[in-house]
Amino acid sequence: MKKLLILFILFSSIASQSQTYIKINAMTTPFTIPNVGIETSIGKKSTFQFDILASFWKSINGKPREFYTFTPEYRYHFKEKNNGFYAGFHIGASLFNFQKWNYLNSTLYEKGVGYFIGATIGYQIKINDKFMLDCFLGGGSHQGFYKGYDLATGERYDKAQKFNKSGEWLPYRGGFMVSYKLN
Repeated sequence: MKKLLILFILFSSIASQSQTYIKINAMTTPFTIPNVGIETSIGKKSTFQFDILASFWKSINGKPREFYTFTPEYRYHFKEKNNGFYAGFHIGASLFNFQKWNYLNSTLYEKGVGYFIGATIGYQIKINDKFMLDCFLGGGSHQGFYKGYDLATGERYDKAQKFNKSGEWLPYRGGFMVSYKLN
């Protein structure tokens, strides 16, 4: 708990002394899957962003669609901060109760946790002194630890003793963040 408090105080002090933007993804929000974030300056051409993507849907058509991702990301801006091209590197975590893409025509789904490591490329456009648009796409490796269940029976379908494991390389981030400058 002490480490979390120290980290919060450190992040708050950095944010209060630099350009900080709060953001919301205009592509995911209309689908009621909010993606919100905060980006703050940490150097001449560097920023740090933390965002959360969440699908609160317990199910859609009887199939589980609930997930949460937490993504801290370092970004290097090639031209200037918050204007032009950038590249980012992130390591994040996920929680899910979701049906994998290759099980869409079945009653099988997975419940578990994961971590991911990857990169993001993007372009930021200043609209005025307070607003900015951040267009981005990212992906990498996601490693999941889950238990697989059958919706029809409620029983586990996988043969793993504790958790099943899987990993994929895939695009998992993207959109258009509408950003508002706090200071």
